[in-house]
Amino acid sequence: MVRFVIENMGKTFSANSISTFLKSEHRTVSVETIYNYLMWLEQAFIIYPCKRYDLQGKAVLKTQEKYYLSDISLKYALYGYNGRMRSAALENIIYLELRRRGYEVFIGKLGTKEIDFVAKKRDELIYVQACVTIPEDSTRETDNLQKTPDNYPKYVVTLDRLATGNENGIRIVHLEDFLLADNW
Repeated sequence: MVRFVIENMGKTFSANSISTFLKSEHRTVSVETIYNYLMWLEQAFIIYPCKRYDLQGKAVLKTQEKYYLSDISLKYALYGYNGRMRSAALENIIYLELRRRGYEVFIGKLGTKEIDFVAKKRDELIYVQACVTIPEDSTRETDNLQKTPDNYPKYVVTLDRLATGNENGIRIVHLEDFLLADNW
């Protein structure tokens, strides 16, 4: 179960999906036991839950949360390096940085669309999308941010140095600049 959580960091899943996975591995574990393991991993500071936040209804949702690792090297230790992990690793780094700066962090739900992070601190709110590279002539990463119903700061954090700038009020920043910024 721990391997499943680590392998699926940054992806939405439920205790039922873990139970189904374990059944396919010929292991039977109750959903309640899975919730207990998730709670223990959280209490041991191995994982952090990230709940979903409905931007239209302004409410925290109780299902389909994501989990992020307190130390991404746990995934590399179990699975070795794989270039396809970069996107999840980028999300994990951003999540940890937002938490480090004192934000309460959520996954944004806007209708059927998702915003990687909605970060709240007192009256302050920011939106953050993570994207390893931004394809030329693509607005996929900025479209969801454009549709948010307010004017709080919006960011796309990328590893692509050449893609940085400002697009319709959305700041596109390199991960290094995002991590080193005094404030956003």
